Amino acid sequence: MDKCRPSRKQQCWLFRGRYFSGLLLITLGIPLWPHICCAITLSHGDVLRIGKRIWQNECNGTISGLTAWNAGEDFASLGIGHFIWYPKGRRGPFEESFPKLVSFISKRGAKLPTVLLGGSEQPCPWNSRAEFLRAQHTVEMNQLRQFLVDTIDLQAEFLIARLDGALPKMLDEAAPADRANVQQQFDRLERTPQGCYALVDYVNFKGEGVLHTERYQGQGWGLLQVIEGMHGTSDAGAVDEFTRAARTTLIRRVHNAPAERHESRWLTGWIRRVNSYSGS
Repeated sequence: MDKCRPSRKQQCWLFRGRYFSGLLLITLGIPLWPHICCAITLSHGDVLRIGKRIWQNECNGTISGLTAWNAGEDFASLGIGHFIWYPKGRRGPFEESFPKLVSFISKRGAKLPTVLLGGSEQPCPWNSRAEFLRAQHTVEMNQLRQFLVDTIDLQAEFLIARLDGALPKMLDEAAPADRANVQQQFDRLERTPQGCYALVDYVNFKGEGVLHTERYQGQGWGLLQVIEGMHGTSDAGAVDEFTRAARTTLIRRVHNAPAERHESRWLTGWIRRVNSYSGS
């Protein structure tokens, strides 16, 4: 995988989501904070490799896993990133991301299946997990799965674009005294191939950590909270430290979660996922 940080020359090009000389450049343009270089440069092959790894993480790399509705949840989880899609009239504490993905893919010129032609504000057409499971072999669901299979690279681009926009949000949310450390830790990770993948995966997995609705007992579990738990300076040790901080953050989330959510049932899988960042 190519390094995520572009050269100075590459940073001059401001082509949002366009291919240039075989590279995908996703930039924010003018940075909101001093010294931020918010441009992630990856080849199309690297984008696809990240997408397939996240597909493996979220769906075990299966086509059936691209359309899921987990027990105990009030929303469908779709695509390689298990992007959240709420039914009509239902909202929860977690950010809805599937409509944003559909809008992103549509703007890239991909043909949408019938079930998604209602626009980016369209709610999930299945109102419950039971209804969703009964529809597994319908024409609409099969078309949706094929669409998700055909757009793995575009879904990965969407995830990378989300990471590209995460740092300014995290710096805005962080306490002023912590902002320099947040910037430094993000930079440590972004400069290494494995660290870049870890950032992309975790921000999709547990969010940026900036929404106050995504808190238990006042404590979040997103990328910001993980990075705030890091204080090293060596690029070589960044991914290992990120993995340790992520484990601590997720264990704390489960400890703080409402008892009725039974989040301990997911912790083993969550820990396995973050351990994979450092190869453990």
